Amino acid sequence: MKASVLCDVHRLEVRDIPRPVISPYEVLVCVSAVGLCGTDVHIFAGHANYNTNEYGQPIPLALQPQILGHEITGVVEQAGTAVSDLSEGDRVVIDQGLNCVSRRREVLCDYCRTANSHQCELYREHGITGLPGGLAEFIAVPAVNAIKITAPLDASTAALVEPLGCIIHSSDTVAQARTRHAVKAESAERRVRSVLICGAGPAGLLFTQYLRKVLSYEGLLFVSDPNERKRQLAKRLGADEAIDPSSADLVELVHEHTGGKGVEYLIEASGSGEVFRSMPGLIRKQAVVLLYGHGHAGTDLSVLSSILFKEPVLVSSVGASGGFESDGRPAVYTRALNLIEQERIDIAPLITHRYSSFADVEKALSSDIHTDEYVKGVLVLDADLRG
Repeated sequence: MKASVLCDVHRLEVRDIPRPVISPYEVLVCVSAVGLCGTDVHIFAGHANYNTNEYGQPIPLALQPQILGHEITGVVEQAGTAVSDLSEGDRVVIDQGLNCVSRRREVLCDYCRTANSHQCELYREHGITGLPGGLAEFIAVPAVNAIKITAPLDASTAALVEPLGCIIHSSDTVAQARTRHAVKAESAERRVRSVLICGAGPAGLLFTQYLRKVLSYEGLLFVSDPNERKRQLAKRLGADEAIDPSSADLVELVHEHTGGKGVEYLIEASGSGEVFRSMPGLIRKQAVVLLYGHGHAGTDLSVLSSILFKEPVLVSSVGASGGFESDGRPAVYTRALNLIEQERIDIAPLITHRYSSFADVEKALSSDIHTDEYVKGVLVLDADLRG
């Protein structure tokens, strides 16, 4: 089969590699579409390498090239002999993470047992930690990692189940935290009345919709992003105000709308270190701060002193973690797929770039993703052209 292989930093090659051979409990999936994620960009650019050895040290790409891609949808090509609930031709989305249930362990680790599957003691991820990802014609995964699609979704839309799952997990984590303010608090004085989302990339836009359409949040919703196209999308998808932090005083505007107190809930989805410099002026005392974005390069940790002085509850999350359905499939992915199938979350506006060839991926990750027109890119493979 063909695959896009990351051989070195900033260097992808389309190679012929062996097609995976499945075990009795696995399925072989013919990849239909793969979303291109900021994590892919970090690995591609050499800013991160999550493929580590037993001592936690990154394994160089020259020694172990990687196949990226973890937002995956496809069609079952072959089901293992022990798989009874999936068959050839079924359309599926994939949970790229291997956990205790994926590995068929009789005794679950503490994390899998408590609905924190992405922190599994034996956790590994296709497309991120060295396991081959979706930028290939085929991928083999445990059958419980493949969730059947029941609605007529196009492949590019289905590929975004994984990032929506991350938003759901993050929101669940915030809801479970002991906080002074909560989005769905019964008491009016404890209810979140103003939210600021820093960053209107795919995550920020999904948070916007999730707050409005799933959590039924009716308070003030600010979204901050320097990109005009993203700001327009944020307004279209539910933001009250979409602010350009490069041309307006974000702190001043937030204070103007919140009576000088700041927001009760701030979602950091930009990965920009500058947000931390502004954060003390953006949040009210004992606010909730969700640290979702990654990166934050060039920021001195001393900025935390002014933030901590306000005693916010800092919440962090990663991945589409959660518990398991009765059949062993990941509950958060199932919830995400259902929201998209029921059209409660609109995916189409986020996808600005579609690619049709593995050869296009290098340009997508090196240049397209940094242009003003880009919001989300998806590689869509035509099954009719496969050898």
